[in-house]
This record gives sequence, C-alpha cells and structure tokens, in this order.
Amino acid sequence: MTRLTTTKLFGVTSLALFACLTLAISAHADAVLDWNEIAVNTTIANGQNPFAQARTGAIVQLAVFEAVNSITVDYRPYLGTIVAPPGASPDAAAIQAAYRVLSTNFPASATTLDAARTNSLASIPDGQAKTDGIATGDAAAIAMIALRASDGSSPPKFKIPGPPVPGEYQATPSCPVVNGVAVGTLFQWQNVTPFGIKRVSDFLLDPPPALTSNIYAKTYNEVMSVEGVASTERPQDRADVVHFYAVSGPNLVFGEALRQIAQQQQLSLSENARALALLSMAINDSLVASFFNKYHYNYWRPETAIRAGDTDGNRKTEADPNFLPFILTPCFPSYPSNHGSGTNAAAEVMRRLYGEAGHSITVSNPALPTIVLQYTSFQQIADDVSDARVYGGIHFRTDQVAGAQLGRAVAIEVYKNNLRPTNGDD
Repeated sequence: MTRLTTTKLFGVTSLALFACLTLAISAHADAVLDWNEIAVNTTIANGQNPFAQARTGAIVQLAVFEAVNSITVDYRPYLGTIVAPPGASPDAAAIQAAYRVLSTNFPASATTLDAARTNSLASIPDGQAKTDGIATGDAAAIAMIALRASDGSSPPKFKIPGPPVPGEYQATPSCPVVNGVAVGTLFQWQNVTPFGIKRVSDFLLDPPPALTSNIYAKTYNEVMSVEGVASTERPQDRADVVHFYAVSGPNLVFGEALRQIAQQQQLSLSENARALALLSMAINDSLVASFFNKYHYNYWRPETAIRAGDTDGNRKTEADPNFLPFILTPCFPSYPSNHGSGTNAAAEVMRRLYGEAGHSITVSNPALPTIVLQYTSFQQIADDVSDARVYGGIHFRTDQVAGAQLGRAVAIEVYKNNLRPTNGDD
C-alpha cells in the first residue's frame, strides 16, 4: 500500500496561521461545502472536544440537508416536517440552516458568523426565492436544535475508577480530580442519542484480549518498543502522524477530504448536503458506540498496564514503572479506540459515496502548519490513525482493530437506513 507523504512547510508566519484559523473561506465551492468548513472551524475555535464537534457537526449538516432537500426532494427526509415554498433558493436555505445552528450554539462567534452569512448571501439575488430559502433554512435549523435539546450530551458525568485490579481502567496522572478522586471523563457520552442508528447497544464488541493471552503480550510489547516517550524505534513520519492526529479529529480530516472530492467531481449542492449529513451521522454515532463499549469493558490504558506489567499474569510482559506515553493519555478507558471508530466510520461512508481509492486528498491543520499529509485512499488515512494512536503510546493495536470494526459496522447501518434517494438509485 502506498504510504502518505509528509510535507514540511517551514516559514509560516503567525499572521498566516491566524488567517487559517479564521472563519473565512479559502476558496469558494458551494454553499453547503463552504458552511461545512465554517462549521468545523467554529467548533474548533470554540474549544469543543472531538465528540462535541461530531455532535454539533451532525446537527449542522442534518439541518442543512433537511433545508436543501425540502426544496430539491432528491432524498428521503430526516425530519420530514419542513415544507419549503415553491421556488425557494436551496443555497439560501443551506446558508441560513448552518448559520442558525452555529450562531445559536456559539454566541461568542456571532460577529464572525454574521459576516460570513452576509458574504454568502450576497451572491444570491434579492427576491422571494432568497427570502423563502432563508425561512426554510431557519425552520430546519430550529427543528434540529429542538430535536437534540435533551439528547444526553449534558450534563457532564464522570467514572470513579474501582480498586487497581489488573486489566481495569484507572485514571492516568493528567485526569481531572473530582471530590479528591481522579476520574474518567465523558461517562455520559455512551448515553447520547444516536442520529442514524437505533441504539448503540446493538454494537457491543467482543471483549478485549485476555491479559494472559499471546495477542495481549504481542500488543503490549509493541507499545514497549515504539510508543514510549523515549522510544528510538519510532520513525519520524510516524511521529508526525502521532502529533497530527492528536489534534485532528474525524470531522476536520474527513470534512477536508469530502470537500476536495466533491469539488473535483463537481457534485451538486443536494449531493453534497446528503454526503456531509451521512458522514457526520456516522462519525457521531460511532463515537457514541465507542464510549458505550469503553465503559462496558473498562479496559486499562497502556500507561497503566505497562507500569503494572508484573501483575497481569503474563510471563511475556515485563513491567516498566517509569513508562510514559509519547502523547497525553485521554481520560477514559482504552478499548476500543475512539479515533479508530470515528475514522473508520467516516472512511466507510466515503468509500460508499466515492469509491475507496484514486483520490487526491490533502489534509492539514493550522494547529500544526509544518505538517501536510497527502493521501490517495481512505484506508491510508485509517491506517495512519491506527499507527498514530499506537505509536503515541495511548492504545494497544487491538484497540485500533476493534475501533475499525465498530466504525465500519455503524457506518454501514447509517448509510443503508438514512437519506436514501427518492428514485431508488444509489
């Protein structure tokens, strides 16, 4: 398989970096693609974690889809309650739907969002079509916001770890302390209502490997050799993907990929609205299902496992009480990998929409301006995310394999049962 290319872009000024972080659109595509970029940037600018980004992204993209589709009627609706006046502008509907969701959720970004809305709407001639499109977008956004008002994403809940039993999750040193106890975070996320699947309990994975098994020893020793902060077995290109995917979630990466492919293939506004809605649903639901499995199995992180390797009953594992991962360990159980789940869900939707390979995809993140990644297939992205979490010292390889299995299963369910073409073709 062709590996990615890592391009170093030196000499990027702080002014250029700031420009990348603003909500201005770098190149005009269409209203749906433009406002997907705005939505991703807004969630990041407001400090949302990848799971909240996925939830917000799904609300935005479903509002946009419902607004556009109520006018074009190309696909079966998600809500089915939005009725657009004849002749309403789908572009205006898309702009207003995204704007309304984002401005409602992120009042601190109001000035930037208002400017972006004004700029986008300026390209649409004034008149009844524009007015009706705006009203349709508003209606779709308000309906989606109301639907998700009590979806289980808040208030925050925490997992209080039990006694330090081999194999059981223990909070790592960077985790928050609540009432004097270090805790696991996002305990409530397993109960977030999914967008495109019936229930996450339908996606319970097989258990992680037994601590005394050969496969556990193999994955453990892989961590020992390549993942620690002091490892000499980690190539520079693997270090680059570790750093990149530590700050780049599925919504950012696959949003970039989808926008590029949609422009290359010159797909319609309606097609792009549906694609982004399916992508966002799959990412969100796979992450919810991942948390369900994480807190079901409550499996320890490599950081805990390696420091306590003399307690696991496996003669092939050797403890290192001073082990430190290459990047910070997230504060929730290890199995399966969230990033693996979300990435493989996104990749599965994308390959069903566009085919697996033969693409020209460039992925970047203003937070790491010296790293730009080039891909020709979605599996290459998934493989690098797997390496990133393993070489980063925060996951066993089996966590990644399980995450990939989970993400693909959720994505297939989302794709097959949502937003189907009204003409039966796909």
